[in-house]
Amino acid sequence: MANTNVEEKSNWERETLEKLLLAQVTEQRRARRWGVFLKLLVLVYLFALLFLVRGADLGLGDLLDRDKEPQEHVAVIDIEGLIASAATVNAEDINKTLREAFEDDETAAVMLRINSGGGSPVQAGLIHDEIQRLRESHEDIPVYAVIADAGASGAYYIAVAADEIYADKGSIVGSIGVRLDSFGVVDLMDRWGIERRLFTAGEKKGFLDPFLPLQEEEVAHVETVIGQIHEQFINVVREGRGDRLKEQEDDIFSGLIWTGVDALELGLIDGLGDDRFVAHEVIGIERMVVFKPRRTALQLLLEDLGVAIGNRILNWQNIPQWR
Repeated sequence: MANTNVEEKSNWERETLEKLLLAQVTEQRRARRWGVFLKLLVLVYLFALLFLVRGADLGLGDLLDRDKEPQEHVAVIDIEGLIASAATVNAEDINKTLREAFEDDETAAVMLRINSGGGSPVQAGLIHDEIQRLRESHEDIPVYAVIADAGASGAYYIAVAADEIYADKGSIVGSIGVRLDSFGVVDLMDRWGIERRLFTAGEKKGFLDPFLPLQEEEVAHVETVIGQIHEQFINVVREGRGDRLKEQEDDIFSGLIWTGVDALELGLIDGLGDDRFVAHEVIGIERMVVFKPRRTALQLLLEDLGVAIGNRILNWQNIPQWR
């Protein structure tokens, strides 16, 4: 009788343990399914938000507007920030966007909305040349450049490809020059007893090394190189602005910057006004359509998340941001 009770107790304990284990496995599976569902829900939400906010950048606007009546517009292309091959403003993306804008059947005029202090002369030159080529192949489409806060150096190089240039009275315009930044720490190394070891193949391969004293012939060579680039810049400005430039060319091409008011007097721009003023009053078309380089949904999502995270970090650190 005692053995029977022991066996019944053992069976009860085993059954109870099995039920507990089964309940735990069931709960883990349920939690896993809910976790997968919530992750999918967040992903769907993010992509839905992306399509609502950035749908035009993905080309969805074209699908939604397909049944609408054709309406002429001003095609706006933003030149904002650093001009460089690895930056947002690069020749490959901007030139592709320019071609799309010029080839659009509803484009009546193209507006370059500029807010940049410049950058690579090569990238700026490629964009300038493409604008010139497109103007020649689409003679019925005028090009206007509108400068916001700044249209200097390489950005102005691009602007002079337009038929007319406008800016605000407080805009920064000009900086028609070339610069090459370097530094020298020769005295500091001598003071601290640091020995510089540099191995090169080529007599001048290490020229302008910041840890070595400057050599007159090397400085002269660099000045010749940047002087040639500067001369190219000057020729482009003279070709683009023509007789509109005033006589003080030595000042204009010295690398100085000017306000919009002074730039107008010097012939660097054609008038004062913002993008809407130019569209409404100068071109005579109210509808403005922004053309942007096409991005995949994943690229846009990562860009937006990156901007949001960057802004959050800046807010945490309370760092002032220059705009």
